[in-house]
Parts: sequence; C-alpha cells; structure tokens
Amino acid sequence: MNEKERARRPGGRSARVGAQVHQAVTELISERGYGNFTVGEVAARAGVADSSIYRRWGGLEALLSDVALTRLNARSPMPDTGSLAGDLRTYAAQVAREITGPDGPAVLHLAVALAGKGQQGAQAREDLRAERTRQLQSVLDRARERGEDVPDAFEVLDHILAPMYIRVLFGMGPLTPEYVDGLVDRLL
Repeated sequence: MNEKERARRPGGRSARVGAQVHQAVTELISERGYGNFTVGEVAARAGVADSSIYRRWGGLEALLSDVALTRLNARSPMPDTGSLAGDLRTYAAQVAREITGPDGPAVLHLAVALAGKGQQGAQAREDLRAERTRQLQSVLDRARERGEDVPDAFEVLDHILAPMYIRVLFGMGPLTPEYVDGLVDRLL
C-alpha cells in the first residue's frame, strides 16, 4: 500500500484526528459558547498540533462550519416503513434523538451562530438546508411512487423540523415521542 492509499483509508489516523477535533469543538461550544475559544484551545483539547487544524480546515470558521454540517446532517439510513406517516415519524424521531443528544443543543447553537457569519456561514446554512431537503425528498418521492398524497419538502421542514429545532434552541421542553408524532399528524 502506498502513502496516498494509507492517507485515504477510512477509519485511519485522519478519521481519528477529525473525530477528536470535532469532539473538542463541540465540548468547547457547550462550555463557552460560540466565539469564545481559539484554534490553539481546540488543538490542545483534541491532543493535536494547531498546525494540523490549519492544514486541514484553514481556520476556525471553516472548522466550525464542518462540525455543524457533519453533526447536524443525519447519516443514518432514511426510513422505509411502507407509509409516509411511518417514514416521517421514524425520521422525526431520529432527528429528535440527534438534536437532543449530548452534543445536539451545542451544535444547533453553533449552526445558528455561523449562519450570520459571512459567506462561509451562509454556505454552511445552505448546505445544511440542502441536505435535510434531499433526505426528506427521498422519503416523499418514495411515498408518491406508492400513490400517497405527499406534502412539499419545505412543508415538512416548516411543520416538523423547525418546531423541534426551536424547542431545543430555546429550552422549551422535551421532544417527547408524543410531541414528535403530533407534529407529523398535524402536517398530514
């Protein structure tokens, strides 16, 4: 195996360093909030050289954007329960677990903070919206092929995801299964 193949190997040192740096950023956001730490502090917490962070991400804003996008874009498979209602309930429950997990609120606050930070922040916001829309569209397209009446992807964002994000961002109570299912029921 040559050097390039080793560098691209998934799960290798590069992946471990990325995960350590992402975790360090998430912890610092939780503890101090956006804009209250440096690349050096991230590097020290992650146990890497700050030059590694600059080489890979170019700077703090790019790193923060990468963390927000990676953590908020669900990587789990899209549900296929056989019905739109079942798929949306399952998807909404997955998102609720992601955003209420140990890092969820911190990462949501990071995404909001980044959204107002120039071109890079606008790109992070657009990338997040596009990924969530793509995920939802796959569920909606499958339901349409089954002959079900489907809402627009933006209606799902507005009526299911947005209320969950608002509740987490403003500490407005838990995202219980009953609450999440109720959002889906009201949309459909």
